[in-house]
Amino acid sequence: MNRSTKMSLSEKQMGYLLIFPALLIILVIAIWPVMRSFWISLHDIRLNDPTKSEIHSSYGLDMERYVSTLPNLLRYVKREADSAEGSSKEKLNVLQAQIEQLNTSLNQTGEIASRYQMIDQLLLDFKPVPTELKYVSLSNEQTDAIKASLGEVRAVLLQMSEKKLLAKPEGALGVIQGMEASIIEPNFVGLAYYKKFLTDVRMWGALYNTAFFTVISVAIELVLGILIALLINRPFRGRSLVRATVLIPWAIPTVISAMMWKFLYDGQNGIVAYLFEQAGMISDMGMLLTTKAGAMLSVILADVWKTTPFMALLIFAGLQTIPQSLYEAASVDGATRTHQFFRITLPMLKSTILVALLFRTLDAFRVFDLIYTLTGGAPGNSTETISIYAYKTMFAQMSFGEGSALAVIVFLCVALISIGYVKILGADLLSDGSGK
Repeated sequence: MNRSTKMSLSEKQMGYLLIFPALLIILVIAIWPVMRSFWISLHDIRLNDPTKSEIHSSYGLDMERYVSTLPNLLRYVKREADSAEGSSKEKLNVLQAQIEQLNTSLNQTGEIASRYQMIDQLLLDFKPVPTELKYVSLSNEQTDAIKASLGEVRAVLLQMSEKKLLAKPEGALGVIQGMEASIIEPNFVGLAYYKKFLTDVRMWGALYNTAFFTVISVAIELVLGILIALLINRPFRGRSLVRATVLIPWAIPTVISAMMWKFLYDGQNGIVAYLFEQAGMISDMGMLLTTKAGAMLSVILADVWKTTPFMALLIFAGLQTIPQSLYEAASVDGATRTHQFFRITLPMLKSTILVALLFRTLDAFRVFDLIYTLTGGAPGNSTETISIYAYKTMFAQMSFGEGSALAVIVFLCVALISIGYVKILGADLLSDGSGK
């Protein structure tokens, strides 16, 4: 008993050792990008804002912007002081001394002083500033001092500008904003984006479009896939040619097929649009891509044409594993073809259908290239899926934090779909039939 137990434990350990490399690869390839996306989604990262182009966990100073704008601010104040008189001149001299004092206090930090000289020389030589030199961390005290000084300078300059005491009042706000923009604030926002999307009408609309597209297209593809698989599984002359022909739509790249269907749906010359109009399905050829219902119908039809062969191929492979003797025995017992289909074919295809549905559902839920090429999410976001919404947020609006949050939401939805398939349809497939 003890010996068998030791051998059993040894076999388990060996099994874990054998699958460890695969688990490690899955962790690196699949889990790490999701974890990285989740981490980015906790920060306000915007590529169109230099102060938020990276993750900043503490206050900092953009040295390139600081070195570029500080001389401009000093020159502006000095020029205004030289042309001013009386109390205005005194105020501007005080501001100039205050800005110089701020610069002196910052340069007391050896790191800022050394980098200031290097970056200044790089800018004079018209060379790019390396990333490792660009940012310097600031303490809360330093940040508060900089903000307080710049706030006082802003208040005085704007007050004098309103009273028309400056020679060039239009330049006052620009130089101050340039200096203020050099201060980098922490961009950690926590779960703010997720809270935002809980009440985001557009996100829920994109999720509804994705679910509707997925359910309808996968259901149609399953039915057509079973019919095609049953057809090509039967012996007839030219069967090999038919099997090869059926796979052509699936072999065409998605973007190419989307462009092809876009021409077929064209409101002036599209043959599919013309046939739909002649059949009375639409009142005008232009309705397919310009109305909400027509656009959704168009993308579903294009997806069904493209991916039904994939579904048929998987189901056809499952049909090849069913012993022919079962059908012969059923025929002897008087079972009709309908009874054979529901009592033999479908039960024996359960595992194959599960795999086919799982693959196609996940693929359809993450659909991007087909809809992006065909409609771009139009009209009125009626065909915008969650993946397209994430793409627009991340690359069109340059908001990587929000886009990453949407990517994590897509991952969670895909994970829930996978778990649902395994729990509802595949529980008995993962067991050994003993009920354990």
